[in-house]
Amino acid sequence: MKMEGRVAVITGAGRGIGQAICRGLAEHGAVVVAVDIGDLGETERIVRAAQRDWLGIHADVSSPEDTRRVAHEVQERFGHCDILVNNAGIYPRLIWDEVDYDAWRKVLAVNLDSQFLMCLGLVPLMKRGGWGRIVNITSDTLLFTGTGATAYKASKAGVIGFTRGLAADLGEHGITVNAVGPAHTRTPGILESGGAAGLEMSAQRRIIKRIAEPDDVVGTILFLASDDSYFVTGQTIMANGGSGFV
Repeated sequence: MKMEGRVAVITGAGRGIGQAICRGLAEHGAVVVAVDIGDLGETERIVRAAQRDWLGIHADVSSPEDTRRVAHEVQERFGHCDILVNNAGIYPRLIWDEVDYDAWRKVLAVNLDSQFLMCLGLVPLMKRGGWGRIVNITSDTLLFTGTGATAYKASKAGVIGFTRGLAADLGEHGITVNAVGPAHTRTPGILESGGAAGLEMSAQRRIIKRIAEPDDVVGTILFLASDDSYFVTGQTIMANGGSGFV
């Protein structure tokens, strides 16, 4: 899965799963464009340690203006885009009585609209090269019951529908589009939201009974971002240790 010379754009790249994806892509030879609304300093250190070219862009991926700017900066710096990993997401736990329209729109804007906007900006650069790999991050929470996740589950189900539709539209251009659903993973965001207690519970209900780490999903994403996945498109793969089947 060598990716020498491939330009890879990763959203939500500042920490957690996004940062692990940046490391994996850099170690396999890709140029890394890391996009995040927060600090990118540690991600830059990781990518530069792998001796790969780097571009960090601070942007709100739910903003049409910001995502257009990301596409412009990628085009100006590299002239093409080969890989897009739409990883940015938020996961507020909101029971139904707490979900007003603003909260609903915020979750869908970050988790689903951002993927549309990033593709809108970068797919033309992929078409120009006649090759592209898009990986959209969904979630294995769609496989389980549980309260407080109505907006989140709606957004992540939308990712799967978006992936299937876009795959059909882009196949003739040499671009594949797939979705990956990580397990409930030990990330800074999960720990900050008070979800540490749920990590062990999640571990015990999957076949591989240990807490999921950010690196656990990277291999699946690397495959889908590589030449080796040329005959895989429109699919959803749950990299979740066997906690549920699609």
